[in-house]
Amino acid sequence: MRNSNNKEYALVTGGSRGIGRAVSLKLASMGYPVIINYNSNKEAAEQTLEEIKDVGGEAELMQCDVSKPDKITEALEQWSVMHPDGYISVLVNNAGIRMDNVMVLMDDAQWNNVINTNLNSFFYITRRVIKDMMMHRKGRVVNIASLSGLKGLPGQVNYSAAKAAIIGATKALALEVGPRRITVNAVAPGFIATDMTKGLDEEELKKSIPLGRFGTPDEVAEIVGFLASDKASYITGEVISVNGGLYT
Repeated sequence: MRNSNNKEYALVTGGSRGIGRAVSLKLASMGYPVIINYNSNKEAAEQTLEEIKDVGGEAELMQCDVSKPDKITEALEQWSVMHPDGYISVLVNNAGIRMDNVMVLMDDAQWNNVINTNLNSFFYITRRVIKDMMMHRKGRVVNIASLSGLKGLPGQVNYSAAKAAIIGATKALALEVGPRRITVNAVAPGFIATDMTKGLDEEELKKSIPLGRFGTPDEVAEIVGFLASDKASYITGEVISVNGGLYT
């Protein structure tokens, strides 16, 4: 259990709903003051904030469109000014969107929006936050990848490309910052019951999953919590799948 006065914070991008919400709650239960990043759904973000506070945790909101580098820089700089004695020691890059289409019909916006939100945000945010981790010689970066980034899925060339790139970046960055006692890992969920999977044919897809069901956000959050903990201090550059055995 972390002491909430130890000046270490956890930032979860896209932290107000689905997997992000579950991760925010998990990290708060571990004693981290959690920064819940959200873009437009303030109501959901405030609800997650209240849930954390209701169980005695500490959290705050950070509104920012992670697809826009100038907004990221502004938000992180404002946070640093308001927390001169704190730093972000755990970063969970979770924010993501889907804009599915077969590639032959995919337009530029569908490609660019997914790449910007799912991949470029990782670069802009991590580049800034990891500087403080390196200075303190301590940090955890957990990137939420996807089954799509490991095996590819039809209709998701944009999403699969972004998530596969995240996996490659995870492995490379782990080598760069390992000497500073910073670990960088990825979690690759399969089909998880969230808003992002509502449009999928769950009954049909469950037939292909060995465990016969969609996963839950809490099951993903447990792995993220482990990777963020001291118990995972000798694990870095890894990709852990949470997919019910669908792809191994």
